[in-house]
Amino acid sequence: MMSPSQRMLSVPLILLVMQIPCARADGVGDNSLDQVRRIPKLGVEVSDADRSELTKGLDQLLTTIKALRESKAALARELLPDVLIYHRAVDQALRFQEFFDPKEITAGKTLLQQGQQRADQLLAGNAPWTKQTGLVVRGYISKIDQTVQPYGLVIPASYNFDGTEKHRLDFWFHGRGEVLSEVNFINDRSRNVGQISPTNTIVVHPYGRYCNANKLAGEIDSLEVLAAVKRQYRIDPDRVAVRGFSMGGAACWQFAVHYPDQWFAANPGAGFSETPEFLKSFQKETLDPSPFEQKLWRMYDCPGYAANLAHLPTIAYSGDMDNQKQAADMMAAAFEREGMKLLHIIGPMTGHKIHPDSGKEIEAKLAEWAANGIDHSPTRLQLVTFTLKYNRMHWLTIDGMKEHWDEARAVVEPEGDHLKITTRNISALTVRPPQVSPRKVRINAGTTLDLPADGSFVFDGHQWKSGHPTGLRKKHGLQGPIDDALMDSFIFVKPSAACRSAAVDKWVQSELDHAIIHWRRQMRGDAVVKVDHEITTDDIASSNLVLWGDSQANSVLAKVADKLPIRWSNREILVRDNSFNGTDHALIAVYPNPLNPEKYVVLNSGFTYREYDYLNNARQVPKLPDWAIIDVRVPPNSRYPGRIADADFFNDAWELKSR
Repeated sequence: MMSPSQRMLSVPLILLVMQIPCARADGVGDNSLDQVRRIPKLGVEVSDADRSELTKGLDQLLTTIKALRESKAALARELLPDVLIYHRAVDQALRFQEFFDPKEITAGKTLLQQGQQRADQLLAGNAPWTKQTGLVVRGYISKIDQTVQPYGLVIPASYNFDGTEKHRLDFWFHGRGEVLSEVNFINDRSRNVGQISPTNTIVVHPYGRYCNANKLAGEIDSLEVLAAVKRQYRIDPDRVAVRGFSMGGAACWQFAVHYPDQWFAANPGAGFSETPEFLKSFQKETLDPSPFEQKLWRMYDCPGYAANLAHLPTIAYSGDMDNQKQAADMMAAAFEREGMKLLHIIGPMTGHKIHPDSGKEIEAKLAEWAANGIDHSPTRLQLVTFTLKYNRMHWLTIDGMKEHWDEARAVVEPEGDHLKITTRNISALTVRPPQVSPRKVRINAGTTLDLPADGSFVFDGHQWKSGHPTGLRKKHGLQGPIDDALMDSFIFVKPSAACRSAAVDKWVQSELDHAIIHWRRQMRGDAVVKVDHEITTDDIASSNLVLWGDSQANSVLAKVADKLPIRWSNREILVRDNSFNGTDHALIAVYPNPLNPEKYVVLNSGFTYREYDYLNNARQVPKLPDWAIIDVRVPPNSRYPGRIADADFFNDAWELKSR
């Protein structure tokens, strides 16, 4: 098997041809690692006259935004994101040449007018769009990078803003759109109802941070949108569904298996449900992943999590002539392995679209399930995960795993006067059944234990007992890999001095620039960037710190370097018994911050997939584990940040694994 470093220089791949609206794919034309087309593409040139008009509109809107920021009115502060989305959308498109068609320039002018109207209304103490039915576009400030992000709503005419009735809410995840800028998203969400509009149902359309199948920052976007909509509208928490088609179908699958207790139903259509078989069948691609890449697929590959859908009514859809039917077929097989059967609606003589009769059948079934809502007290609970990132099902939580990225499974069911718990690859768990009884548990046919007040149990290496893991351990929200640190508030910490090695210093500066550019281009945000001496105690308390450079260059890294499992000195990087020359190797890693173990530190990395993977949403998954040694003598390319000399995960105690 070739190493990742060998593959980075020669990987024959066939790219995905996405047969969906607004997508582009050139098939074999996208095979070359050296000729990867830019996503999003550069837009059209903006004439001087149009640029002047847009700039004038942006300046006028910004003046009103400044007045709103200075206002003492609570309404102005609360609803400012609903105005900011218009300014940011047009500003980004103009500044970064992301008007992809001349018609979009006209749309940008219209959005500025709409934004200015909202700003003037809000400054006067009014917000009519918050009482508006039909199509509404709103915004929120993301916890990840503090940028404003848009989302669309369809508010049914039946919604009574003065009433008390709570409404059903359906998420609709959009398909692949390589030119889906904020301008195009807001313009579309202001004009088109979309593919679904169920009776008496609010439909929310998350932007999902552009075109990543709602993974990583796109995943958090959807969760933040849900929280925002619940604050702003009367939503019945027991009647929220996840739905989507094509790339949106892929997003639906992963939200269904990762958060199965949050929805009354899931309705994925087409798309993909996992990485390797999809790439092989859809692209005819021959894969040769490293062991850690295969494990990282398990973050978003859904078949392994299929058991979780025993608690979530799921209705999949495929056209019988659509080669993306493969996604539901893979999940149907996974269901069968769990002794379950997937409800799979297949549109007759249909390609990559929803057959009208199938659509009616789906809506009827969802209405039936919505009447029942979420069952919060199932008699039998089962939860499967491969990472503590997704570790909860109703009143069952997996708090510790023996071997991360291998399957962990827990089954809880009543047996006589106690709860019977069966576990696999689990070292700690919490059970808090809603019923007063039973008050005893029996884990893996061991001794019957009293159920403690907090419901927590830990395996001490010999037996289960009540209690919690002790010492530094991987836990929910602090389990890695590197990309997980960019799913919460983070700061890029620039070095104020040069690295010990000129070659490493050049690589660090290049990778930092790459991370900033591509966070904006792909995750549609502005990375918060500070110089090392600007980092405050509040920053350490509130954010994951991405430290660039080495301990000579970055003063924050110097404070924590001797507390990390991998030592990086003047001469070498020492990992286990291996030594790498410090003049031409750099360290990438994630680890609990020694200055605040409730947050991460990351060394020298943004999100870990790169330009080649933008061409195919199935590839947009973490590409590096918890740490990697990079040989900077090999320049970065569209897949890797350099030659990967070594890489692995830390163990459960955040220690280096033995070979």
